[in-house]
Amino acid sequence: MKGRRQKISQDSYLQKDRAEPENYVGAQTSMWITENNLTSLAQTGYGLLEHILSPANLNNAYKRVLQNKGAGGIDEMQVESLKDYLIKEKDELIASILAGRYRPNPVRRVEIPKENGKQRQLGIPTVIDRVIQQAITQMLSPVYEKQFSSNSYGFRPKRNAHHALQQCQCYLNEGYNYAVDIDLEKFFDTVNQSKLIEVLSRTIKDGRVISLIHKYLQAGVMVSNKFEQTTVGVPQGGPLSPLLSNIMLNELDRELETRGHRFVRYADDMVIFCKSKRSAMRTMANIVKYIREKLFLKVNMEKSVVEFAVNVKFLGYSFYQTKGAWRLRLHPKSAERMKTRLKELTSRSNGWGTDRRKEKLKQFITGWVHYFKLADMKKLLLRTDEWYRRRLRMVFWKQWKLIRTRYANLIRLGIASSKAWEFANTRKGYWRIANSYILSTSVTNERLKLAGYPQLTDCYLNARKLN
Repeated sequence: MKGRRQKISQDSYLQKDRAEPENYVGAQTSMWITENNLTSLAQTGYGLLEHILSPANLNNAYKRVLQNKGAGGIDEMQVESLKDYLIKEKDELIASILAGRYRPNPVRRVEIPKENGKQRQLGIPTVIDRVIQQAITQMLSPVYEKQFSSNSYGFRPKRNAHHALQQCQCYLNEGYNYAVDIDLEKFFDTVNQSKLIEVLSRTIKDGRVISLIHKYLQAGVMVSNKFEQTTVGVPQGGPLSPLLSNIMLNELDRELETRGHRFVRYADDMVIFCKSKRSAMRTMANIVKYIREKLFLKVNMEKSVVEFAVNVKFLGYSFYQTKGAWRLRLHPKSAERMKTRLKELTSRSNGWGTDRRKEKLKQFITGWVHYFKLADMKKLLLRTDEWYRRRLRMVFWKQWKLIRTRYANLIRLGIASSKAWEFANTRKGYWRIANSYILSTSVTNERLKLAGYPQLTDCYLNARKLN
């Protein structure tokens, strides 16, 4: 599209052209309140939209979108083109939002694989809509942070999955050993928009902001160049959707707190802890009824269970009890996915060079270990490292390929000439050779480390020291 935005018309749907706040630095005007630390909406009356569109707030939103990068939306504009476009169109964009004429673009539908093999549907907004959503989020987040439950950990500042898991440990060690694991079925796709707007309206008194958020909810989605309306759900993929999901599920949090329950919620994943199975079963029935009748959300009863805590999976972890204390461990499915990913990264036929393979392995192992470092898994990682190193040796043997290359490399690695020649001519399979005495004493563990191949156990022990 090269700098021009696409107008989309689908039946009676008219998509208006719009621009975005520019390089807002130094562009303040006297009519805007540039304070970017709003913590109460009561004091603003009907000026919240002006706060959102203030130069300081918009400039921060622009910088955040630029930093996050990401793919373009349906107009194909990339973040690199955003600044030039906004410089030209900022004034018209802001005027259209203030006048209520602005209409967000439909999101672009993309699918990413889920853990269960199914596809998760994401909606990618245009870069301009991402800036506006980010501006809204920045202004509303500090307000709603005061309302959110201390038992909610997802998509919140200074809170993460590790904090949620440690809180789970606390409840378990207090004797709440039965867990109610409630699965909200396709939560983001089934949010009742009318209910969400009602909840928002309790706090946000500027009707223009409510209207703008509602427009984003109903902006629609483009699937294979066809427009589809979105009368339910909060499209995943934009800066605004995590905040809206927390605002909606805060209703559930408050209900659980009113009833005196111990619980932990991370986004739409939630576990309620009880002291007995009977209590847990009663809690399950009551809370499922509340979710369905008051929040108008769907519960997947096949996946929602009452279990003793050792059988629960939460955020990729599971729990176990030793010497009277509850601790964290890696869930078997998480371990299986980790090995599957390592197998892909050490494939002998993916065409990768040595440097690219090392880079990919380092990125994955470092990130994976950092997330799962709370789990007691040293023995598991020691076994996994043995298998992983064997796969690396298999890759080397495959890369050496020719007899003369194998012979020369084995000699260089200290193998006697006769043995090197004998081994270079072997017809045994790659996986069997990778476990042989010759390769394990030539391509040693120490040499693999010196070559820059990360080891799971080393990363894990280092992460635990720093934790």
